[in-house]
Formats: sequence, C-alpha cells, structure tokens
Amino acid sequence: MRADVLVVGGGLGGVAAALAAARSGRSVILTEEFDWLGGQLTSQAVPPDEHSWIEQFGATASYRALRNGIRDYYRRHYPLTERSRAWADLNPGAGWVSRICHEPRVAVAVLEGMLAPYRGAGRLTVLQPYRPVAAATEGDRVLGVTVAHRDRDDRIDIAAPYVLDATETGELLPLSGTEYVTGFEGQAQTGEPSAPAEAQPLNMQAVSVCFAIDHVGGDHTIDRPAGYDFWRDYKPDFWGDRLLSWRSPHPRTLEIVERSFTPNPDDDPLSVHADQRLNPGDGNLWTFRRIAARRNFTDGAYGSDITLVNWPMIDYFEGPVIDVPNASWHLTKARELSYSVLYWLQTEAPRPDGGTGFPGLRLRGDVTGSRDGLAQAPYIRESRRIRAEYTVVEQDLSLAVRGSHGAMRYPDAVGVGMYRIDLHPSTGGDNYIDVGSCPFEIPLGALIPQRMENLLPAGKNIGTTHITNGSYRLHPVEWNVGEVAGLLADFCLARGESPRAVRSDPRLLADFQDRISAAGVEPRWPEIAGY
Repeated sequence: MRADVLVVGGGLGGVAAALAAARSGRSVILTEEFDWLGGQLTSQAVPPDEHSWIEQFGATASYRALRNGIRDYYRRHYPLTERSRAWADLNPGAGWVSRICHEPRVAVAVLEGMLAPYRGAGRLTVLQPYRPVAAATEGDRVLGVTVAHRDRDDRIDIAAPYVLDATETGELLPLSGTEYVTGFEGQAQTGEPSAPAEAQPLNMQAVSVCFAIDHVGGDHTIDRPAGYDFWRDYKPDFWGDRLLSWRSPHPRTLEIVERSFTPNPDDDPLSVHADQRLNPGDGNLWTFRRIAARRNFTDGAYGSDITLVNWPMIDYFEGPVIDVPNASWHLTKARELSYSVLYWLQTEAPRPDGGTGFPGLRLRGDVTGSRDGLAQAPYIRESRRIRAEYTVVEQDLSLAVRGSHGAMRYPDAVGVGMYRIDLHPSTGGDNYIDVGSCPFEIPLGALIPQRMENLLPAGKNIGTTHITNGSYRLHPVEWNVGEVAGLLADFCLARGESPRAVRSDPRLLADFQDRISAAGVEPRWPEIAGY
C-alpha cells in the first residue's frame, strides 16, 4: 500500500495527525493495534487530564471539537436530566480529575465521526488491528513500514514520503534505527534539578491497567487472582503501608495520606468543580475518575455511578515494559495487579462502617470494550523519545526555576500545554516526582529527529526528558503534537522542503506557524493586555 502520509498508531496523537493531513488533502493510512482508536482516552480508558483553562483556551480547535462532540453526543443520545442537558460545561461523570469525564465508548464514536468523511472519500484508510513489525530505510529516510495483523497471519507493506510514529511506546524508533532515549537522563546531560547524577535508561514511570466498576446489588466477586497473596502483602519501601490499602504518598508532598472510598455518594453532579489548582480531587477515590454520574441521567437510567479505577494502587513499577526481553511478562503482572486490586476491594478493603469488602462492586468490561474486563490496553505514561534537535528540560517550565518569568518562549513554538511535572513511581524505586510548572509551549525542534529526515514523532515520543514528559504526556498536548506533525508533513510535501529546513529557515518557519494558526492551533498562550 502507498499514501502521502503513513501514521502508525491510532492514539490521540495518531488520530489528530491523520485528521490534519487528510483535511489538508493528503492521502493517509492510519494503523492501530487495538480495537478502538483513541489510545489513552479510549482503549486505555483514562479520562482526560487537562489544565484549568481548557474551557476557554489552551487547546487546538480540533481538540476543542472533540470535547464539544463528546458533550453533544450525550445530549443527543443519552437520557440526561433537563438540568444536566442545559449544563453548558457538561461533565457526564462529574469526576474531579477533569471537567469532561466520560465513558470511553463515547469518545470512540466521536473520533470515528470526525474521521468518517475522509474515510468515505477514500482519502483515509484505517487498518485495525495492525502493529508495526519492521521498517525499511535508506540512509536517513524511512521508505516504508511493515505492519502485522494482531490476530492472524497477515502482513502489509506500506510506503509513504512521510512516516509518523504515533505508537504508545515509540515502536518505529528502534525498527527504523532512529536515535532515541528512554528513562532518566542524568544531570550531566540535562542539568535538571530533579534528575539523578547518572542516566538510568531502564528507570521508567509505572504503567497501569485501568478498569471500570459500578456498585449494585448482589455479590460480583471475581475469582481470586493467582498472584493475589503476593500483591496483598506487597509493601514498597516508600509507600508507608501495603500497596493494597487506602494509604499512599501524597504526590506533591510525599506525606502518607489516607483516602476514602464511598461508592455512589448522593452528590450533585453540578456541584463538582474540577480544577486541580484548587483540589486534586482524589479524596474520595470513587468520584475522582467517575465517568458516569447516575444523577446526571433520568431516574432509573443508571442503577449506579460508573467509576474508572486509575488509582495509586494499580501503578505497576516492578519492571519496565520497553527495551527489555520480559516486557510481556511485566504487562501480564500489571494486569494481575489490577485484578488483585479489584479482588481486594470486593473482599478485604476497609469500609467506613467498620466492615470489610464491597462485594457489590461489578467489573464493567462492557464499558471498556474488553473480554477480560480490564482496559484493552495498558496506560503507558512514558515512551521512547527521539533524540531531537531541541529537548525540553525541566528548567524550561519549572515554576521553581522560572517563577514570574513564565515558561521558556520558543521562537519555533507550535502549540501549548499545561500540567504539573507529574511523575508516578518508577521502575528504579523512585517515589512520585511532582513539580509545579508554568503554562508551556511546544517547540517544533522537539518534533524533529537529529538525523532522520522523514520520520516525525506524533505522540509522547517527542524530544522531552523523563522529567518533562510528566507534563507533555497529557491528552491535549498529545493531540496538539500529532496535529502539528500531520500539518508539517503536508507543509513539507507542498513546499518540497524538509522538516529541518522549516525550523531553520525563518521565512519557512513563519509561514508554517501561520499555517497551523489558520488550522486552529494556538502556537502561544494568549497575552491579555490593553490596546
């Protein structure tokens, strides 16, 4: 097969890249390993983590269309109460982590709708479920990629002038010989205050296998997981208690805190004000990442809230799942941990009334679209990252370093984002690293490999460090990166120029920044001043 642009990986960055290139008139092939497009938003089942101003600014127009589309889908198809239907900033789950917590299947429907016109026109071909297994290169260029069907013996060779790596773990980088880094960089390399003295390539953030649950009548206890005894007794040195407990380190202070868990509180959804500047929202784990609040719907429509379990105790940090021979074993153990957490919740978790266990908790694999009840895919926080023309370091956005000056302003800015530098416990035994940050920009240099000419990152594999990945890995930033990668491929095809030339030539750079602005990308945060 052949196209103008090949996008490998159908997560948020991949969908945004394919959409941008197809809207620009390019023929596009998009491949995805799992049953749903959308990555962390859908197959990984993680409600969006977003900044405090997301409803007003700080996202691309197409990402805003995705968010609006999700709300519109609920209004068109769900039995909302009139009060919730009239809620301008409808939060279907009334979760505290985001102002738009929702069921992942809704996002799938909206993403498919956004892509549908280009599939119908024959401009976009989506191959599912296919994963990359080989890449053909010549010098500093990728000629094509071979993808294999997940479930049968079927391979397809795909050629394209531009190849975008939107996989969750940067899978095209080793396949194509593109230079990349993993894990912690050392202070000697980056000068980052939070970095270790020496590089630790296999020290990576925890992965998590999420799952959805509700709480209804009856006993829905699952079979006792094979590794349950290990996980029930497991006590990390820095955790302050067993991993399977309500106690864990506070990410920002590392103080050991105890969280609560009250299924189906009779709270008013419209009273939830999800703003992590004011409240991280994880006091009651049930409402923290709730994706369906029953009081948003007419009486009897939902017998229970539905909540998404992406909580501290499901973080798996026993070993990395990138560039190690036993990666699949670790992923299996991560799934075992998630089942063990559910079994503990159903049988042994302390209840407010002094009892133990919540047997009414029911695993909702129908919500996550999986046969085994868990999310289709593991939540991968940290990818392989290209060795880029510019690498974003902690000093560029740390609030402690930058203070009132704000984050670094890049001459080649191609987007914006905001999130604390939020690192979960890692495979090297590190506790949380959680550092205040400033609203930041995305430099084009972070999307350009040092050597390869036609391979572009379109997700979490851009030129960040282990530390700054903690801010740049969130939903709207991944979408922004993918969208810019798709627009850059189109721009380079139209002009006959390379991505490297676009960045280095002030005239081309200005033209490209005008191009992305016209497409609805905000290259910089707004400055509010009189005129």
